[in-house]
Amino acid sequence: MRYFSPWKGERIVEDFYLPRIIQKITGQKKARIGDALISTRDTCLATETCEELFTPRAPGIGAGLDGCEIMCNSSGSHHEIRKLNTRIELIREATLKAGGIYLYANQQGCDGDTPKTRLETPIPTRLDDSNLGKTLGLYYDGSAMIIINGAVVAQGSQFSLKDVEVVTATVDIEDVRSYKSSKSRALQATKQASYERIDVEMSLSCDSEGADLLVRPSLPIDVRFHTPEEEISLGPACWLWDYLRRSKQAGFFLPLSGGIDSCATAVIVHSMCRLVYNDITEGNNPQVLKDLLNIVGELSTSSWVPKSPQEIAFRLFHTAYLGMQENSSPDTRSRAKELATAIGSYHLDLNIDGPYKAIVSLFSSVTSYVPKYRMHGGTNASNLALQNVQARLRMILSYLFAQLLPTVRGRNANNPENPSPGGLLVLGSANVDESLRGYLTKYDCSSADINPIGGVSKTDLKNFIHWASTSFDMPILQSFIDAVPTAELEPITAEYTQSDEADMGMTYAELSVYGRLRKEDKLGPYGAWSKLLHLWGDRMSPQQIYEKVKSFFWYYSI
Repeated sequence: MRYFSPWKGERIVEDFYLPRIIQKITGQKKARIGDALISTRDTCLATETCEELFTPRAPGIGAGLDGCEIMCNSSGSHHEIRKLNTRIELIREATLKAGGIYLYANQQGCDGDTPKTRLETPIPTRLDDSNLGKTLGLYYDGSAMIIINGAVVAQGSQFSLKDVEVVTATVDIEDVRSYKSSKSRALQATKQASYERIDVEMSLSCDSEGADLLVRPSLPIDVRFHTPEEEISLGPACWLWDYLRRSKQAGFFLPLSGGIDSCATAVIVHSMCRLVYNDITEGNNPQVLKDLLNIVGELSTSSWVPKSPQEIAFRLFHTAYLGMQENSSPDTRSRAKELATAIGSYHLDLNIDGPYKAIVSLFSSVTSYVPKYRMHGGTNASNLALQNVQARLRMILSYLFAQLLPTVRGRNANNPENPSPGGLLVLGSANVDESLRGYLTKYDCSSADINPIGGVSKTDLKNFIHWASTSFDMPILQSFIDAVPTAELEPITAEYTQSDEADMGMTYAELSVYGRLRKEDKLGPYGAWSKLLHLWGDRMSPQQIYEKVKSFFWYYSI
């Protein structure tokens, strides 16, 4: 709808007068355009476009009843967790009912377009503020398929670094005709309005005299599905690589807090490095090595070849622990360092007390007001303001490091092909639950260039990290799962450690439920409350459920 108007309607076809430049080439003055079928000497084919497959009355239904045997779908279907299952079910059901061959082609790679997420791009932020850094744009997840009479006979990869992937199968048109001979289908076909057919003087199959008797139809295959945890690992990783190579930046910078959110973002980058390394070692995708050499500042004639995913990470992935002596714990600092070591990133460890105190001192000298934390007798407003100063300082420092670290490390210093050191893309780590609730600071590290986990719930992230700890052989990840989620923006004492769930007034498990009820079930406050009465009624009263639902929707609304 951004670029085109919808067609006039079903089975409407008209003449389209061709531009003169085309007339000179083809000798053809006009062509038929519209909702028609193409008839070759041996079969009949038609097209659906992308989301038409998902509609209750898809165009392929009427075309199939009118004799179409091959349906083509050139799709731009973006990745959502568990969406491939739905796609395949729809295609199999359509061809199981009516018979036919379905050619499903889908784009693969990042689009660089407006960011969208599974739960939409959220707005509110931590307590008082409202803004959110970019989540990932759309990633198209391939999975080209050929299906005949409900059986999948060919399937492409869902996640890949290849620019082009072709899937082929051999099918027998006679199998379709036999399948379409059922009496119930034939009865409906007699009542189907006819489509105009465009005759094409060609065949898709060879004549019987030239048939190769050794060629046989492709056998049905088992459909390959990834687990949700694998999808979180692979989808954003492929998107990050595609975006990095196309933007021609020097790599990524990530503030590593020692918490599970920034941990998940780092592990996704690690997954990207594994994909790059695997493609290079397998040797069947030379473009990946060419892109990597360009990203890390090597000459195109360089003989450098990475020996591990960690070696790739050290050249393009930069992390930093930006701590506060009073507020940051030794546990988060050590977890961040151990994770950086396991992944292989170029890691920095520093405290930001100096600039933090300078900003607060400047404010006090101008206003004669000394803001204090709540535990030191301060107000809620001053307690929140001091937390936000720290958070925003981390954003300023992140962009400073991102702009200058390639220079510090001498990227492209000896590269006459491209002497510019370039810069890094800053990665954010705000999960969708916190964004919907409003639990992050405006213009802090959530306001990054890219937020790989912006469409993923805390529950799914925990499952992903648990999966990665064994799949990637990274035992350090278990310590992130066991740790209590904390922003570490208030002083730590023997009696008090800041807790995310205490600050929010709700648990992450509850937040994930609210998010799905709001988006996937399309429920408002009353509908969510009504449904939760049955889900939570065994442990909460209707009044308690009401208070929780009201609290979430109030924070979401503002």
